[in-house]
Amino acid sequence: MLRHAIAPSARYTKASNDVIRHPRLNSDAKLLLLYVQSLPDNTTFRPLSELAQKMGIKGRAYQKAKQQLVENGYVHEWRSQSDGGRWITEQLVANNPLTTDQACRLRGGTPPLPLPAPRPPSTHSPTVGAPAPRTAGGYEPVEDHSDKTTPHPPSKAPEPSEPSEPSEPSELPDPSERSETPEPSEPSEIPEPRRPASTADAAQLARAERVLLSLRHSRRELHLGVREAAKLAVEAVKWLERGLSESDLRHALLAERPAEGVRSAVGFLRYRLAQKLPEPRTPIQSYEPARPRDLIECQAPGEKHTFRPLLDETECTPCRLAAANAMYSEAPSPEPDHLPWRERFARINATPPALPGEA
Repeated sequence: MLRHAIAPSARYTKASNDVIRHPRLNSDAKLLLLYVQSLPDNTTFRPLSELAQKMGIKGRAYQKAKQQLVENGYVHEWRSQSDGGRWITEQLVANNPLTTDQACRLRGGTPPLPLPAPRPPSTHSPTVGAPAPRTAGGYEPVEDHSDKTTPHPPSKAPEPSEPSEPSEPSELPDPSERSETPEPSEPSEIPEPRRPASTADAAQLARAERVLLSLRHSRRELHLGVREAAKLAVEAVKWLERGLSESDLRHALLAERPAEGVRSAVGFLRYRLAQKLPEPRTPIQSYEPARPRDLIECQAPGEKHTFRPLLDETECTPCRLAAANAMYSEAPSPEPDHLPWRERFARINATPPALPGEA
């Protein structure tokens, strides 16, 4: 094989031979690592997946290349959750493999510790002390009878004798005569999760927790654990206390799905429960019907009778209607004949205008 190579004088990237000849990195992983090293400093805010798409490395090929870089120490990731419940991923790409401790020190702004220098293969650690025979003693072998069967049941432990005269303090009790105390058994059931302190009713809290746990059937990304649902139930019970039903609460939590998806079910639901909380329910004012007025005597002329007034009237309704009909019983005055518009204009024009002094 013939080789012709000219070293570039500008626009080049220094790459280690360990990266180029790495046996556990495929071609996509090596090209992605060299591409990141060749970028200027102002492009470090872009994620590694976006840079890989520009090179045409997508889907499964990108996942495999990234996994190889992570396993060999060239890429490190940290995921953290902000106060608003949103997850943030920080990535570190190095041109030489780093341990987790060194990557954490670089992330915090502290230079990494130098790697220990390799020890020459010809030097050996000196042996301390002189050779000595193996020491053994103070141990008696115990026979194992687990594979043998015997018709006789195991003998019971001897019962402790009644206390006699106090013995001398120098004598110690036999270790074989000490009674063995049973070890505490492990709890068979997992303790129930503790709910945060709340003044709400226990039945309301159970309803709110049941609604939160049922969200997984509509959207798999809103899967909550029992402890997470118990903590969020304190915020969800406020919706039920303000008159909303369980279906209204479920619809409010599932409506308007974010375009970028849900990264944290707990943070997303906590934010939505606080931001979309409805206003407090106003108490309904009780209406008391007005007490009917007492019967009074009608003041209209005629036979005396009583009626129940609505306001401050002194005559009953039939008497007032009779008085109104008698007042307007006369025939109305006839209306003047209707003149066409041409005759009205002619009459107006024929009338001489009045002088200022005559008025």
